[in-house]
Amino acid sequence: MEHKNIVATIYLKDGMAVRDPKHTDEKQDVLELARLYNDSGIDKIICYDLSSEDEEHEKNILAIREINRNIEIKTCGGGNIKRLEDVKKFLYAGCVEVILNGSKPSAIEILKEASARFGAEKMLVSLTNVDFLFKTKDVLEDHVHELVIYDRTLLNSIESITNVPYIVDVDSYNFKDVIDLLKSDKIRGICGSFINDTQTDIMQVKCELSDAGIKMDNFEPKLAWSDLKVNADGLVPVIAQDYQTGEVLMLAYMNEEAFNTTIRIGKMTYYSRSRQELWIKGLTSGHTQYVKSLTADCDYDTILAKVSQVGGIACHTGAPSCFFNEIIKKEYTERNPLKVFESVYQVIADRREHPKEGSYTNYLFDKGIDKILKKVGEEATEIVIAAKNPDNEEVKYEMSDFLYHMMVLMVEKGLTWEDITRELSQR
Repeated sequence: MEHKNIVATIYLKDGMAVRDPKHTDEKQDVLELARLYNDSGIDKIICYDLSSEDEEHEKNILAIREINRNIEIKTCGGGNIKRLEDVKKFLYAGCVEVILNGSKPSAIEILKEASARFGAEKMLVSLTNVDFLFKTKDVLEDHVHELVIYDRTLLNSIESITNVPYIVDVDSYNFKDVIDLLKSDKIRGICGSFINDTQTDIMQVKCELSDAGIKMDNFEPKLAWSDLKVNADGLVPVIAQDYQTGEVLMLAYMNEEAFNTTIRIGKMTYYSRSRQELWIKGLTSGHTQYVKSLTADCDYDTILAKVSQVGGIACHTGAPSCFFNEIIKKEYTERNPLKVFESVYQVIADRREHPKEGSYTNYLFDKGIDKILKKVGEEATEIVIAAKNPDNEEVKYEMSDFLYHMMVLMVEKGLTWEDITRELSQR
């Protein structure tokens, strides 16, 4: 049985997040909101573009692209879709799915065209009335992955018209009501204003639903506390590491309660030896650590926690990491492929922002896109020629040249390695 989804919604106005279509005056940073949803247990985000003009539409598309660069959970884009090209924009911005407004007269034709072009698994339709269902009941199952129902009175009609699964809008968290809804095989999940409220403890909601027998996508530990070897104080040391950069952030300790609390709420919870009490990291400072993974070492006496560190500050001194007092250091060559790519990319990006006289990179940027494309093409051809020779050293040299010029093109087009690796991971 598939797990049920908790779906948040981000409404976009002028590249910023607003509360809903009726309240657009209070704006907040869209990336900050998306990251919070990403870390707090949300399973999917629907990004609604509230624009009415093309210029604002493009700004909101860029905001969605930034969201998808910085989070792991899947997104669904929608709003201001007038033609197939608009569907493509959301997909190219990194959305896994696109949602059409079923009340729009053009929705049916766009749905058929987009489904044929991109696949039914990428298409969702939102409903506020039953008209769309009657008009499309013969083609729904071939063209739609999910429906999003914003009017609960439609549920009885939907059950008798189509077998397409759906997400239901729920305004407030009534435990019994939500349980009754999610017991339906056709309901894939819930969305609604209470889920969008950043004060809602999503992991707590998922735990409550799991305890009631609803299958949720939350942590299911493969090891219990009893599998670990504790020290003389009954504790296990925990090394916290940034899940994206690999930077070691801090060392702390867990007792059994801290271990079980961490798994239950999805936030790093330690045992403070000085205060002799449970300590949820960031509860007072705001610098929460959201759990991405917990792994025991070979002896089962140490835990490695990969976390998302809110605010980028793990140390009580205000430093990003507790490990900053250098003892000895020897220069070495970085060989981690992604770090090498990132380092070269950053140098290229810096050259564009801060030109350096005599720089070949600046020469390429000054000449413009046509020159950059010409060099990318030339270097690709050089790889083909080199590969016909038995000496792999030449191939290695030409591939390095190509990758450099490709990164110049990436900077010119505003693409990052995160964009490329995310695209590759979805294939």
